[in-house]
Amino acid sequence: MDSVAAALGEVGDRWTFLVLRESFFGVTRFADFQRNLGVARNILSDRLGKLVDNAILLRRPYSQNPPRDEYRLTEKGLDLYGVIVALMNWADRWIVDQPPLTLTHVTDGGAVEQSLRCAQCGEHLTVRDISYHYTDPTASRAETLPKSTHRSEATRPASPANP
Repeated sequence: MDSVAAALGEVGDRWTFLVLRESFFGVTRFADFQRNLGVARNILSDRLGKLVDNAILLRRPYSQNPPRDEYRLTEKGLDLYGVIVALMNWADRWIVDQPPLTLTHVTDGGAVEQSLRCAQCGEHLTVRDISYHYTDPTASRAETLPKSTHRSEATRPASPANP
């Protein structure tokens, strides 16, 4: 299974992403998730349970009488923030007429940007700047197969990423 398929297996539906979005907004309680999302209790319960099972959310009791739990993002869950921001930025550009939310830096109020950069030189990258190398799962992580799906400009077919 590839990495994208594996990730979608854990967080790959609309309600799961909306629960995550609410978690990043600071929502932790079942009733607040349900009120904000307008989701049926059984669907919300299922998605929260899967996020807990996948160690993306941590369930903690906050009341004994009646027994109630809250849901907090784990480190694994916090790492999904960039994914949520990327989806939001994409929708703001291609789907919604007026973006309903803006992100700003708490310290100075600057607009938040998201980009891909090379870890070695710091250059900002696009899809045209990146090559793909498959790693043999039976070999050590350092050994990569010589196959690369990155083609030269002359042989690469036209696509939205390569007009």
